[in-house]
Amino acid sequence: MASWPMLSVIIFLPLVGALFIMLLPAGDDAGAKRNARWTALWVTTIDLAIALLLASRFDAASAEFQFVEKKPWLAGTITYHLGVDGISLPFVILTAALMPICILASWRVIETRVKEYMVAFLVLETLMIGTFCALDLVLFYLFFEGGLIPMFLIIGVWGGPRRVYASFKFFLYTLLGSVLMLLAIIAMYDQAGTTDIAALLRHGFPPTLQKWAWLAFFASFAVKMPMWPVHTWLPDAHVEAPTAGSVILAAILLKMGGYGFLRFSLPMFPAASVDFAPLVFALSVVAIVYTSLVALAQEDMKKLIAYSSVAHMGFVTMGIFAATTQGIAGGIFQMISHGIVSGALFLSVGVVYDRMHTREIAAYGGLVNRMPLYAAAFMVFTLANVGLPGTSGFIGEFLTLIGTFKVNTSVAILAALGLILSAAYALWLYRKVIFGKLEKPSLAAILDLGPREIAILAPLVALTILFGVYPKPVLEMSAASVTALIDNYHHALAAGGTKAALLGH
Repeated sequence: MASWPMLSVIIFLPLVGALFIMLLPAGDDAGAKRNARWTALWVTTIDLAIALLLASRFDAASAEFQFVEKKPWLAGTITYHLGVDGISLPFVILTAALMPICILASWRVIETRVKEYMVAFLVLETLMIGTFCALDLVLFYLFFEGGLIPMFLIIGVWGGPRRVYASFKFFLYTLLGSVLMLLAIIAMYDQAGTTDIAALLRHGFPPTLQKWAWLAFFASFAVKMPMWPVHTWLPDAHVEAPTAGSVILAAILLKMGGYGFLRFSLPMFPAASVDFAPLVFALSVVAIVYTSLVALAQEDMKKLIAYSSVAHMGFVTMGIFAATTQGIAGGIFQMISHGIVSGALFLSVGVVYDRMHTREIAAYGGLVNRMPLYAAAFMVFTLANVGLPGTSGFIGEFLTLIGTFKVNTSVAILAALGLILSAAYALWLYRKVIFGKLEKPSLAAILDLGPREIAILAPLVALTILFGVYPKPVLEMSAASVTALIDNYHHALAAGGTKAALLGH
C-alpha cells in the first residue's frame, strides 16, 4: 500500500531523535536543555504527522493487516513483521498524538538531566508504537517488555520522594506477569511451529493448551491493565511519576493490556475465553465498584484519578469478554477515550502542582475565582470521566454496558453502579478544588493557565467533546476488524463444539 516503510519510520523515528539528543554537546546549561527539548518536540510532532498520514491512507473497510512489512530476522522462524488493522491503528495514533503534549508538559517543569529525560521519552515512544504494530509474537514481546525500562527510569529518576519504591514495584509486578507470557509464547511456538501472529490467528490450539496459555497471557495483561487485585502498583507509580510520566502510564501503557486481550486472548484462545469469561466479569465488577469506593476516600488528587483508571479499565475488560460487537467496539472506544481524558486529568493536576507543589485535595479550594480557564477545562475532563452524554467518556461506557447486558444482565447492572460512584468521587474532587471560598492565603496569587498550558489542554478539550458528539472516526476505523474478530471467534467456537456455541453465546 505504501511505497516506503511507513510503520518502521513511525516506530524508529523517535529512536533516531533520541540518538541525536545523546550526540548533542553535554552540559546542564540553558542552551543544552533548550536543544534537547526542541529536538524532542520536533521529532514527536513529525512522528504524529506521519501517523496521521498513515490513518488517511488506511482502508477502514478491510479487516486485513495493512502497511505490512516482513523481513527474516532470527533463527529462520522469527521475523521482523509489522502491520496494523482497525484494532491497533487507533492506539498508534493516540500514542503519537500524546507524545508532543507530554514533551510540552515537561517543558519548564523538568530542569535536571533534561537530555536524559527526553531520550527516555523518545525511546519509550518507539517501544509503545512497536507493541501495537508487531505481527510476530517474539517481536511483540520485546517491544511490550522493553517499555518497562524507560518508564522505570522516568519514575525512578524524575519522580517524587518515594520514587524508587514505586518504580521497583511497577517493574516487578509487570515483569512477573510477563515471564508467564513468555512461557506461553514458547508453548505456542512448539505447538504451531511459527511465531507469526497472522498465522497463529488461523491456527486452532488444543483446548488444554488454550486454557494454560490464556491464563499465562491473562497474568501479564491483567497486571498491565491493571485489573483488581493486581492493581496496587498503579496508584504508587502515578503518585511518584512526573506529570508527563503519569499521562503516558494512564493513556498508553495501561491500554497494552486491553490490546493484548483483543489481539491474543479472544481470537487465539476462544474456548478458554468463554470458560474464563465469568472470572473476568467478576474481577471487572469488583474493580468498578471497589476501586470507585477507594477513590472516594483519597486525599491525593493523583491517587484518586489513578483509582478511577482501574475502575474505567473494568468496563473495558467487561466489554471485551462479553464478545459482542457493541462490547468490543465499546472497549476499544473506552480505551481511546480514557487515554485522552485521564491523560488530560493528570495534566490538569500537574498544572496546579507546578504552582503549589502539593497534590493534597485539602490544600486547594475556590480556584474558580483565580483560574476560570483552568476551572472550565478541568470541568470538561471531570464530566467526561463521569461519563456524561456529550463527552467521549459516555460512548465507551454505554457501548460496553449494552454489549455486556446482552450476555449477562446482572453484571451490567452491577457495573452501572460504578457510574453512580464515579460521579460521586469526580464531582466531590471538583467541588473541593474549584468551588467554595478562596480562603487559603497561599492561593491568593495563583495564576490561570499560561499559553503553553492552553496549547496542551485545548486540543484535549476539543477531542473529548468531538468524540462525545461524533464518535464515528474511532468506531468506523475499528468496525471491520471488530466484525472479523467476532466472526472468527464464533466460527472457532462452533468448530470446537463448545457449550457456548450451542447456547448461541
